[in-house]
Amino acid sequence: MDAGRRFDPARKHTVKLSRKLYDKLGEDVANELVDWFNQVDATYRADLRELNYARFDAKLEQRLAESDANWERRLAELDTKWESRLAYSDARWEGRIAGLRTELATGLAVGYARTIDTRFR
Repeated sequence: MDAGRRFDPARKHTVKLSRKLYDKLGEDVANELVDWFNQVDATYRADLRELNYARFDAKLEQRLAESDANWERRLAELDTKWESRLAYSDARWEGRIAGLRTELATGLAVGYARTIDTRFR
């Protein structure tokens, strides 16, 4: 049996109902009624499409807001981590520079003392 032409009991009832409607009301009235139903169906479909879009839009906005919050949290954590590391690095460099200054001052003092000692002997 063709996949597009499977037996559908609801279709059989729809055809019978349609035939009875045309027989009882006449073609003009039945056509008007069918047109009215089609208009109502189109209106409801459009309304449903708008509602589905609004729901999709709201979910998308919520997910984007959650993603933004997550990124903000991660960036704040990274900022804190880098500030800590930079402060530690600055402290180490300051210590090294202070040590070099001390060594330089000591070296200069010793050199100056040697120079004075050798000149006044």
